[in-house]
Amino acid sequence: VTMLGDSITAGYGLNARDATPAQLEAELGRIGVPAKVTAAGVSGDTTAGGLARVAFSVKPDTEVCIVALGGNDLLQGQDVATMTRNLTAIVAKLQARKIAVILVGVKAPSVIGASYARDFNAAFAKVARDAKVAAFYPDLLDGVQGVAGLNQGDGIHPNPNGAKVIARRLAPVVARVLKSRQ
Repeated sequence: VTMLGDSITAGYGLNARDATPAQLEAELGRIGVPAKVTAAGVSGDTTAGGLARVAFSVKPDTEVCIVALGGNDLLQGQDVATMTRNLTAIVAKLQARKIAVILVGVKAPSVIGASYARDFNAAFAKVARDAKVAAFYPDLLDGVQGVAGLNQGDGIHPNPNGAKVIARRLAPVVARVLKSRQ
């Protein structure tokens, strides 16, 4: 399993053992679906950056790729149509390599503008549906964002406890996709 993502996947502010990929690997083992989870996160990366590096960041032995990009597109106010095209192209490149894709969304708060937030949030589900990904997980930070004791001081990045919550919620989805490939 490879996690293609941004600072949350890279484990910004955390030791590697506390970051989401390591926590996901541990949680998969705990639920009886052992798998190696490789971090392919770059802090600050957008969907454009992920598209540029998908070929070399996702190694040939990957069976399942979790695509967790879009947070920085949101923070930079990137065009939603461009982000959608980038995500679609990332998924297509992975599927062409026979890699199952789990697309992970990020929720935009309505305070940034209701119309932009609506379009941004809908983009992930649209890509997942149109590309027929193996699984869609709507919000990477569900249960973590805004929850006291689960985030670093910046309020954006999960702390070790937050990474554990992400892993615990994401693991059943990853396990289901891994089992379907056997």
